[in-house]
Amino acid sequence: MAAQGEGNIATPNTLQSPFGNPQPPSSYSSSSHNMAPSGYGNQQQQPGGYNAPQPQGTQLVKGADAGVKLEALKKWTMSTYKYTKQMVSEKMGRRTRTVDTELEKHIQGLKEMQLRYTNLLKLSKQFQSQFQNILVTQKLMGEAFNELAVKSPDLQEEFSQNAELQKVVSKNGDALISALTFFNENLWTLSTKTIEDTIQTIRDYENCRIEYDAYRTDLEAHEAVGQSMKTEQARKEFNEHKEKFESLRNNLQIKMKFLEENKVGFGR
Repeated sequence: MAAQGEGNIATPNTLQSPFGNPQPPSSYSSSSHNMAPSGYGNQQQQPGGYNAPQPQGTQLVKGADAGVKLEALKKWTMSTYKYTKQMVSEKMGRRTRTVDTELEKHIQGLKEMQLRYTNLLKLSKQFQSQFQNILVTQKLMGEAFNELAVKSPDLQEEFSQNAELQKVVSKNGDALISALTFFNENLWTLSTKTIEDTIQTIRDYENCRIEYDAYRTDLEAHEAVGQSMKTEQARKEFNEHKEKFESLRNNLQIKMKFLEENKVGFGR
């Protein structure tokens, strides 16, 4: 892999919070009269106006859960910021990007192939529809020749021959329609299922690559000013994203290999 300053950047999928839209902690309630005295936990209104204190363990569990969510929100916010900064900086030519020349060549070829297959499927469906209409007309012509053979004894032989010819042509046409249906179904599966699944993996890979480069750039910036606790933390985060990036890249290469085998099978 190499790094370069320019390149086409895939449009990222919308980044989402790890647990949905953040909600204000329940302890921020504006009704101060519902607050329980220290040491009693949350209270529950009982018949007769008696407030039964709940166990303190419940309050501790809720507090721990809120802490986990807050930490997840903090981590998600920082990752989103780094991702966006890296993507914008790459487009403006201010940061380098990791480039796997051979893999990106195959990715571009796959995207072009999907466009060609999609166009072929569209044309094949149009041809099937138009040929189906021709078959309907041929069958009507065959019926018309049969009627003329009955109504015109002097030309009965000629009309009967033409009626038989239309019947044979229609029968062969039905076989072609069946073959086109089978072809279109396989082509649809290949272009909208098999290829699209690999294309989605490519999108995930491109997004993961941006994250990887964002943490790589951060680590390089910390290393430039010397060793520190922040440098060790940056190296730890970089290694985590490097492992994720390499794993996804290997997965993509395997999928593209299987796709190539399926494509050859489809062509046969």
